[in-house]
Amino acid sequence: MFTIGDFARHGRVSVRMLRHYDATGLLRPAHVDPVSGYRHYTAAQLARLNRIIALKDLGFTLQQVGDIVDDKVGAEELRGMLRLRRAELETAVAAAESRLVQVEARLRAIESEGRMPTNDVVIKSVGTLRVAELTATAAGFDPEDIGPVITPLYDQLFRHLDAAGITPTGPGVAYYEDAPEGGGRISVHAAVQVSAPLQDGAFRVHDLPALDQAATIVHRGSMDTVVPTAQALAHWIDANGYRSTGYPREINLECPENRDDWVTELQAPVMRA
Repeated sequence: MFTIGDFARHGRVSVRMLRHYDATGLLRPAHVDPVSGYRHYTAAQLARLNRIIALKDLGFTLQQVGDIVDDKVGAEELRGMLRLRRAELETAVAAAESRLVQVEARLRAIESEGRMPTNDVVIKSVGTLRVAELTATAAGFDPEDIGPVITPLYDQLFRHLDAAGITPTGPGVAYYEDAPEGGGRISVHAAVQVSAPLQDGAFRVHDLPALDQAATIVHRGSMDTVVPTAQALAHWIDANGYRSTGYPREINLECPENRDDWVTELQAPVMRA
């Protein structure tokens, strides 16, 4: 048998944790000295300890862990619990990766502070566009708020267009407005150019107003990394005597499967300051 200290070392856990598992009934010592109260464990108990640690690391509560290791959970229920936990972990990993992309984009924006943008900014007018669109609300204008909203919108929009027999005639156009409910929320419009009658139904077909003056810049890469490009455009607008009059539109010039290869034109409506 092992003392609690030796067992903790072999199990790569803390003595405090073993005492907690004893108190909760998850892992009782094999023997407790009736006089000294010292706990002793056997090597065979390492198998139960390993299962407890593995299940705890998967995010199960100690109550759930106890039910599983004590065979109170059937095989089918356990598979369901594991599938659910796998989905939760995948979502958490995706969210963490998205946050990392945002941090890297902000870092690039910080590193470029104090330098004039080298990107080509062009002032031009944009004519009226007939578009089909779907609209939803995002919590804010950060890429991490916009992305999870606009991607499903485009998926739904293209399904609706296919069912209606409407073929897009031009690139996608994403545009944004302050949401009526306020609180920093954003109305997200996922649109694509079409040649179809005006309509409201499963989707809306309408004419997107012209822009008399738009400061435009081309962003290459995923829209998750758009912050440095958008801020380069803002610096140019400010340095050249213009002011913004609305959110930039995003024209999807090229959208291959690999988002790192996307080409998007930002069109910021402006006027002379």
